[in-house]
Amino acid sequence: MAITNVNTSNFNQEVLHAGKPVLVDFYADWCGPCRMMSPIVDEIAAERQDVKVCKVNIDEQPALAQQYGVMSIPTMIVFQSGQPVAQHVGAQPKSGVLAMLG
Repeated sequence: MAITNVNTSNFNQEVLHAGKPVLVDFYADWCGPCRMMSPIVDEIAAERQDVKVCKVNIDEQPALAQQYGVMSIPTMIVFQSGQPVAQHVGAQPKSGVLAMLG
């Protein structure tokens, strides 16, 4: 499944009202650890049809980052039924991201 870039206009629809768990990657283009995580996020999006994968560029969407308390990047948050249920800050192996998804 393709990765969806989300912003303040489509966040509610794409993340909070999704019919399945959503992994949201809060990142920035200049962030080295974010670039390290990008291929892992891409793999998960391709492999897991039961999960929606979204990305939020914090430089372009600072209000979303602030709303969810993102102080450091990369930050991954898993949303289920419109609520954040798991969060991790910093780079992690693919197994760590998969563990967040359950």
